[in-house]
Amino acid sequence: MLAGIVLIVIGLIKFDSRQGKTMLVVGLALGSLGGLDTAAREHFAGYKSHATVLAGVPAVAVAAALYFAQLPWPVVFIGAAATFAAAVSLLWQRYH
Repeated sequence: MLAGIVLIVIGLIKFDSRQGKTMLVVGLALGSLGGLDTAAREHFAGYKSHATVLAGVPAVAVAAALYFAQLPWPVVFIGAAATFAAAVSLLWQRYH
């Protein structure tokens, strides 16, 4: 987490350069992984509210894949929304 925060700060300071933008993206990714780790551990320890955070991970992955495949925005949105709904449903089943 600390490395992610440091990279975000440096990336914002040097945002005008390609290296600064890369640092910002890597910092955001590291920070997101730290948050994902905490959400996953707490979800499997019994906190239902973390199901929505965890469901966002495959939804973002599907949205990114559809976006980079250059599909229209409605397709990207519908694909991400369907993935999110399916993931939330699967994660909530653990508690019922």
